[in-house]
Amino acid sequence: MTWAEIQPLLWQASIETGYMVAVSSALTAVGGLLLGVLLVLTGRGGLLATRPVNLVLGILINIGRSLPFIILLVAIIPFTRALVGTTIGTEAAIVPLTVAAIPFFARIVETAIREVDRDVIAAARAMGASRTEIVFKVLLREARPGLVAGLTITVIALIGYSAMAGTVGGGGLGDLAIRYGYQRFENTVMVATVVLLVVFVQLIQSLGDLIVRWLSRK
Repeated sequence: MTWAEIQPLLWQASIETGYMVAVSSALTAVGGLLLGVLLVLTGRGGLLATRPVNLVLGILINIGRSLPFIILLVAIIPFTRALVGTTIGTEAAIVPLTVAAIPFFARIVETAIREVDRDVIAAARAMGASRTEIVFKVLLREARPGLVAGLTITVIALIGYSAMAGTVGGGGLGDLAIRYGYQRFENTVMVATVVLLVVFVQLIQSLGDLIVRWLSRK
């Protein structure tokens, strides 16, 4: 293949990868943040300490984290088909990407929130702050650098997951690398996809580090 033929393929695959990662990252940020906060609130010493609920949440999250992505991708095919009507393409790939990333990010959220100084929380409670105010104005606010750093790690993981999704027709750079780089022995395509994935990761990491430094100064 000539470079003129490869360029449109790379452009389309990059758009598909960006779309998959962006949508699944947004869904993961919401779902993971909710689960992570619930883990902290229902845990020992939490504002809503409830051992059974915390135990169930922990087990579900651990199950999600224990499955390799490629196995999860295949295991939830019926769920993916029921949700989006197909198991092929970028829309279908978003489902397993999100399901795999939410438990991962939830644990990061839990860790970031638990690192918030307990004295700050105690001071807020002493001043009469409600539980909602403590969650949003103390816990999440103080944990912002850790949350952003964790989300950066999660987005980078999703880029890798999206490439694996390409092996089963998920579209994107992974699909392009398999169909042209591997099956058709187009080494130029393979090298180009690797370079683009590296560039994506570097850009996300740099942006995440920049935001973390800015939040830390504030």
